[in-house]
Amino acid sequence: MSASISEQLGAKTSIETSIGGTSLIQLRRITAGLPDGVTLFTKAEHLNPGGSVKDRPALRMILEGERSGTLLPGMTILDATSGNTGIAYAMIGAARGYPVTLCLPKNAGRQRKQILRSFGVQIIETDPLQSTDGAQLVAREIFRNEPAKYFYPDQYNNDANWRAHYDTTAPEIWEQTEGRVTHFVAGLGTTGTFVGVVRRLKSFNPQVQAIAMQPDSPLHGLEGLKHLQTAMVPGIYDPALADENVEVATDDALVMTQRLAREEGLFVGPSSGANVFAALRLARTLSKDAVVVTILCDGGEKYVE
Repeated sequence: MSASISEQLGAKTSIETSIGGTSLIQLRRITAGLPDGVTLFTKAEHLNPGGSVKDRPALRMILEGERSGTLLPGMTILDATSGNTGIAYAMIGAARGYPVTLCLPKNAGRQRKQILRSFGVQIIETDPLQSTDGAQLVAREIFRNEPAKYFYPDQYNNDANWRAHYDTTAPEIWEQTEGRVTHFVAGLGTTGTFVGVVRRLKSFNPQVQAIAMQPDSPLHGLEGLKHLQTAMVPGIYDPALADENVEVATDDALVMTQRLAREEGLFVGPSSGANVFAALRLARTLSKDAVVVTILCDGGEKYVE
């Protein structure tokens, strides 16, 4: 059994120890009409203390930085983000005494920026037309200019990102489904969730099917997700892990997001809606004893205007 986050932290009571251990929720109303014996579960990552699945890798990258000596007292955490990893850095950085500087696209959600500023984060806005790719380029340049000042975890290329999910998220899913999970569906952003969970689930059972989801267009409205054909592909991504690749339209994701709130009582963001849309579409094609699991990436509070 892999170490839990509490064990990694030496069982100290802190905000970090509340990361992980999220519930697995079976969807019941929107799944009406599925073939008999097919079930769809969602991993409630929006209930992490920072409000998203990104709490896990952010903590792991910071801990690995401390262990390796690349993150020392007095240094500033620097990275590119679309918002959620940045909020996790901000929360954990505040708890551990590190200032945080984040590069994010100028068109990132207003609510996310307000949350970051509440944590005291320095925000550097980047070209909105370049999305998070442009934010990465700016962060790299800042780090190159002052490497002694910054700890640059580089979430898109840091193995600690996917290892956080390999060591915690996947074993939780395995145990919560009592080893019955047959299909895992997740959207691609940094790709850490997909890579880490799939690698571990396939080590438990090579027959588990992995479905990678991404937006159907480079001009999409699903913050945190990448259209990989037209974006910088994260260095941690392994395309060989996907048994199937699917696309979801922004409008379909938004409709599903609303349905999750009104029919299941789950107030989550659009990327969660995209995950559930893809998972439900898949579940309709399956037969008895199929257990589909997907991720509720973050809460809906960040998207309310």
